[in-house]
Amino acid sequence: MTVATTDPVAARTITAHGGRARVVRNALAVLDRAGAALDEAARAATPESTPLWYVDPTANTVVIQSTDAGRTEAFLARSGVDRALVRVESASDAPRPLADLRGGDAYFIDSAARCSIGFPVTPNGQPGFVSAGHCGRPGSSATASDGSSIGTFQGSTFPGNDYSWVQADSSWVAQPQVSDYSGDAVTVSGSSVAPIGSSVYRSGSTTGWRCGRVRQFNATVNYAQGSVFGLTRTSVCAEPGDSGGSFISGNQAQGVTSGGSGNCTSGGTTYFQPVNPILQTYGLTLATG
Repeated sequence: MTVATTDPVAARTITAHGGRARVVRNALAVLDRAGAALDEAARAATPESTPLWYVDPTANTVVIQSTDAGRTEAFLARSGVDRALVRVESASDAPRPLADLRGGDAYFIDSAARCSIGFPVTPNGQPGFVSAGHCGRPGSSATASDGSSIGTFQGSTFPGNDYSWVQADSSWVAQPQVSDYSGDAVTVSGSSVAPIGSSVYRSGSTTGWRCGRVRQFNATVNYAQGSVFGLTRTSVCAEPGDSGGSFISGNQAQGVTSGGSGNCTSGGTTYFQPVNPILQTYGLTLATG
């Protein structure tokens, strides 16, 4: 064990008790105060080209990363921190916030229509999600509720089938979860098909978390836009905006919301596009946990 100290007398005590002593210049409290001063300066004005700083007890200094030395030095001068306490390191890029993709959450297509995420996927290690085909066409943009960009539709089929997938940019994380709209989420473990009569739950951005049962497989539904084949019929209700959202039974992904009749006030019937054909068609990997 190596123990740092600013006191040479204490160093002898450390050594006598079997440790390795290292006499350093700066007490940890001094470094912590310097870090706090930088934090305070950042609250007043976020520094440009200075993405990161932290106290490094091993190096006995405050490390600051910088993509522009001049701007970082200007920030240090504004903060009033003793320059001798700081080591500036060159940084090649800047950190970015990472947001979560979850089943059932809302997204917007071309900043207009709203649908719901079906299931997050990770094709080739990149984040994305599957949804309904009638939600968007290849090249359409997908944005989050706060207006931030998610990505673009890479594939979409409707009618005939009703599925699509969106590739998100690297600032998003494909979480293996479906929102239950009560502050929690269900973790997706796989995509085994639930038999007829099974309980099934739907998550969508209009009506939240709803439950019912699987009624029939391979239903053909004739929408005004054309026929869609191979859908699963359920007794779960849904309303506009829930399209594309998750159907899950236990912890097994079942499909994405296609359409239906009725509503969540009087009750209704909803059809989902099974998820496994979507994954197979586009060569996607379901995010599981």
